[in-house]
Amino acid sequence: MKNIIKARALERLAKRVMNPSCEVFINHRGVDTKRSIATLLYDQLSWLDIHPFLDNKTMKPGDKLFDKIDSAIMGCKVGVAVFSPRYCESYFCLHELALFVESKKKVIPIFCDVKPSQLRVVLDSEQCSEEDRRRFASAIEKTKNTVGLTFDSSKGNLSDVVRRASNIVIRSLIEIEKEKQMQRQKSPIPI
Repeated sequence: MKNIIKARALERLAKRVMNPSCEVFINHRGVDTKRSIATLLYDQLSWLDIHPFLDNKTMKPGDKLFDKIDSAIMGCKVGVAVFSPRYCESYFCLHELALFVESKKKVIPIFCDVKPSQLRVVLDSEQCSEEDRRRFASAIEKTKNTVGLTFDSSKGNLSDVVRRASNIVIRSLIEIEKEKQMQRQKSPIPI
């Protein structure tokens, strides 16, 4: 049994090395959720042979931060935004969320220890430009009005929310693939 598990793990690793594209980008505030929901979701999706992007698991020393993150977002099919109490204090979190929205990616919000109504840009003019503040506020508003998962760490079961999020990601990827197939079938065949 150990050999089978080891072989499956090596097979998954080889797939990731050979095909490093990102299917799911996990956007999160590290100080709030990296050691809990974000990493558990990354591990669950990886186990299911889905290619997630999580900064500390995917990036290597020498990678250009914005280049790597921006290209992963642009190349992903689905974004998972894990909102948390300090999420809106991070330029990076808000930048990633704005890229999801601007590139019309499907975003699955998880509201972890925070209500959608509590989300607002708190960065001041020294931390970002007025244009970025507008982009971030627009992205937050659009995402706040998207049905998502809620998780209260004082009452909830972390494994339940990770399982539910994984299932939603899988269904979303299947829907996206079906839409692509339908588009291909509708396209005229070149002569």
